[in-house]
Amino acid sequence: MPARALLLVTLFHELALKGNNRRLFIQTALRNIRQSLSDTPAHCHFVPPMSVRIHAPQELTDTLLQRLRQVIGIDYISPALWTAPSWDALVEAVDLMMHRQPPFASFAVRCKRTDKRFPLTSAELERRLGSYIQQRTGARVELDMPERTFYVRLLADGFYVAVERIPGLGGLPVGVSGRVLALLSGGIDSPVAAWRMMLRGCVVDFVHFHSFPLVSTRSQEKAQALVELLTQYQYRSRLLLVSIADFQRHAVALAPAGYRVVLYRRFMYRVAERLAQQHGAMALVTGESLGQVSSQTLENLATIDAATSLPVLRPLIGMSKQEIIAQARQLGTYELSIQPDEDCCSLFVARHSITRSHRQTVEAFEERLPLEDLLQQTLEQVKLLEYRFPPAPARFAGPSAAAATPATATPSGPEPRGSAS
Repeated sequence: MPARALLLVTLFHELALKGNNRRLFIQTALRNIRQSLSDTPAHCHFVPPMSVRIHAPQELTDTLLQRLRQVIGIDYISPALWTAPSWDALVEAVDLMMHRQPPFASFAVRCKRTDKRFPLTSAELERRLGSYIQQRTGARVELDMPERTFYVRLLADGFYVAVERIPGLGGLPVGVSGRVLALLSGGIDSPVAAWRMMLRGCVVDFVHFHSFPLVSTRSQEKAQALVELLTQYQYRSRLLLVSIADFQRHAVALAPAGYRVVLYRRFMYRVAERLAQQHGAMALVTGESLGQVSSQTLENLATIDAATSLPVLRPLIGMSKQEIIAQARQLGTYELSIQPDEDCCSLFVARHSITRSHRQTVEAFEERLPLEDLLQQTLEQVKLLEYRFPPAPARFAGPSAAAATPATATPSGPEPRGSAS
């Protein structure tokens, strides 16, 4: 068959570590790739052991590459020529690839022969192709720092020839590690924390706590913009908007200003735990980094964690602010996160909040509050927004009461082959 231009996607390198569940990981990755390209005419085909070939019109290549660079679970992407598993077909494809390249003075050939039925070994293919390219171009072989590298893959369905490997995000395909609920403050840290959990295969739901009507809706608008951006990495998202204004009014009347941030966050954790149970999330996720602000000391984190029985995951706990900012810039959330808003945790608090809280002291303050009534009132006013990617407008789903039937999670199982702060 004549050589055909396409994109070859190589899935995540961690796949090699998987055993009996490798099939699930591959099928989830394939489903995510198809979803990412679902509004294009691209056709995706799985190629064992862990690759996907994508056929689409040439004029869409840049668009497809941009989308694929956002698909978690991809090791690299190569614009490639695909041809029959024969020496003559391979030479023809290499000729065509050379004609598409500007002149080069040095080169290397890197061959990986996954299909062992071909009579030549990888080393023999490299030597023969190297000699052929040298004769045709006069370029010298340079294995350490070549000006041009020809990548040759022999898979079950034929040869793939490429001169470029575009790095992917890596990580585990979104959907293989369960569902979590991320506390999204609108600051720099929490969107990065949520994204890092996506990189480990989690589907992330979001909850944003705000103080409306005591403040404006700016923080809610920012949270919506952040979730819309992050949905590009997991294709479906839910954002729960929760006002804690009533709780804050009570806390202001009964607790010293220095303790209010800890009280606010313990109440948020209680609400988040109920919402996680409704929506099938198995853990909470926050953007806390140890020692970054007063509420993020070990003492305060221990006091706050005691308010929930769910695991609290903190993927940024050991990162510096500079590292988090660099990742936010890479992710694309930084410019949104630095826009001014009115964070609920800064309302009615002391300039210097307590850094070494004691659980018993905080619980004594909470005993003065009608906690269960406030929880029920808060949960009855939760608003749910749903997002999808490729782009679609958010759909307002109305109040989500605590006693309501939990929303059914989108299945993340196999797909048939071939088809906070």
